[in-house]
Amino acid sequence: MRPSPVLRIVLLWLAGIDLRLTLLAVPPVIPLIHRELHLNESGIAALSNLPVLVLAGSSMFGALLVARLGARRALVSGLWVIALSSALRGAGPSVATLFAMTLVMGVGIALIQPAFPSLARAWFPDRIAFGTGVWANGLLCGESISASLTIPFLLPLVGGSWERSFVAWSIPVAVTALALGFVRDAGDATSRPANGAWLPDVRDRRTWMLGVFQSAASLTYFGANTFLPDFLHATGQPQLVAAALAALNVAQIPASLVVGLIPMRILGRRETSLFVALLIVVALAGMIAFGGAVAVAAAALLGFTGAYILTMSFALPALLAPPHEIARLAGGTFTVGYTISFVTTLLSGAAWDLTRAPAAAFLPMLLSAAIVAVLGSRLGAALQTAPAVRSAG
Repeated sequence: MRPSPVLRIVLLWLAGIDLRLTLLAVPPVIPLIHRELHLNESGIAALSNLPVLVLAGSSMFGALLVARLGARRALVSGLWVIALSSALRGAGPSVATLFAMTLVMGVGIALIQPAFPSLARAWFPDRIAFGTGVWANGLLCGESISASLTIPFLLPLVGGSWERSFVAWSIPVAVTALALGFVRDAGDATSRPANGAWLPDVRDRRTWMLGVFQSAASLTYFGANTFLPDFLHATGQPQLVAAALAALNVAQIPASLVVGLIPMRILGRRETSLFVALLIVVALAGMIAFGGAVAVAAAALLGFTGAYILTMSFALPALLAPPHEIARLAGGTFTVGYTISFVTTLLSGAAWDLTRAPAAAFLPMLLSAAIVAVLGSRLGAALQTAPAVRSAG
């Protein structure tokens, strides 16, 4: 079945949800895992960011999968890996099984993430930023759904079991894989590299610039999701965990609309990048220095800024590269970006353990503000001359 434009939007949006639905089901149940499996803060940081490490090491193989199967078939294969491994994370329960299945789940996410920019360009060749906004909006909705609904809604339904909550969040992923498996599209062929190249080009400056830029989003978002629940517990505000996580994740959704609807000539301005960097600093100050409603508002601001950077980084490979190079550039971008994010988040957890100061875990996020301030305007200038941007008007 050849998908209609509306069906393409729906499928791309649902697949975007599945990129983060199971991954962000972890932060709400961190206190339960912490208590039952006796993990320290470094262990919690490793658990939350193990998929990020796998994304760093395996995203290039996602580009290989696109080269061999095409973007849509690569997407279906990875979704099945995510659904099955995520459901098995709570088997036992045991630390070994939890970490092993989390690793496999990360492989599944890594395999499909480079397919999205290719599929967005293949399905929406004249509206690439819009196509990116669709799946990025789905990704952000997926984060919001699992992060905000796990505590008040899903946990009561599964008897308070963090293990069964992982199984429940895996079901929508399997449904999307089934739906995508029934469609056929010419994009499967056009998304494959003509020369079979898939390894990231380490000599390409775009790979490093885009990767470092994307790491700013991961540093902001994954850092906040990893440490915010325990930070609020440690500072005597456990009642704010659900509200703060919901604010952090729900506030991301408008960011994808910004990238999808506002012209790139505006988003690429130096002033825009400096403003976003300032917002990150303000949000961190509010998170650390204040409690109550201010901390929840600061979490929302971190969510919005992190999602804006992330969505921009998703759009850039499809805008800057020709169709047959998109998956390759995206794979290199994810490899660089997630490596930086994983290492820095581990250092954040170690800083908390060593200093016994909860606020220490958030300080490395200042690096993300510096990255946006320096690289944001340079990448914005490159966009002004990109053929895909000029042709889109």
